[in-house]
Amino acid sequence: MKEEIRNLLEEFLPLVDLDSDFLFAELDSLGVTAIMMTLSEKYGITLEVEDATPKNLRNLDSIVYMVKSKIS
Repeated sequence: MKEEIRNLLEEFLPLVDLDSDFLFAELDSLGVTAIMMTLSEKYGITLEVEDATPKNLRNLDSIVYMVKSKIS
């Protein structure tokens, strides 16, 4: 799932270093919105504004964890 999410996000955020441990710091509000909408559509999950936290968007692993927790 991690590689699938990486490939998906690289399409929308080509200038963002998805390997960064400080991914949230590299994102502007449009980047955060793009991530949340893209993952919601792709995985059929509901991601709320409350989910867009530095903890959930800290790095790619935390994004994968957030998606998996919403699926189950």
